[in-house]
Amino acid sequence: MKHVCLQIYTYEKEKYKGILLYERVLKLAKKNNIAGGNVFRAIAGYGQLGKIQEEHFFELTSAVPVTISFIMNKDKVRSFLNLLKEEKINLFYTISEVEYGRTIES
Repeated sequence: MKHVCLQIYTYEKEKYKGILLYERVLKLAKKNNIAGGNVFRAIAGYGQLGKIQEEHFFELTSAVPVTISFIMNKDKVRSFLNLLKEEKINLFYTISEVEYGRTIES
């Protein structure tokens, strides 16, 4: 079975229907039995418009980029992306094949 890493890119302050977008995406993933997800916060970055977003010392929250990552079955990623489309959530994403394992089996 092929597994992939789905990475979704957005910004820390980005909201969807009043809640942070990354929180909404994580909640949808959990509700749809995706085993786990992580949000990684960048210190700076820019998107296709070329505007550099970076954290400043006195800001409580900033507009820095965040990446939401999931590792899942290849078929499940398509159904999850369709769910995001149905919710009318506009996101940029990448999908990469991955190999994974554990250093010690439980």
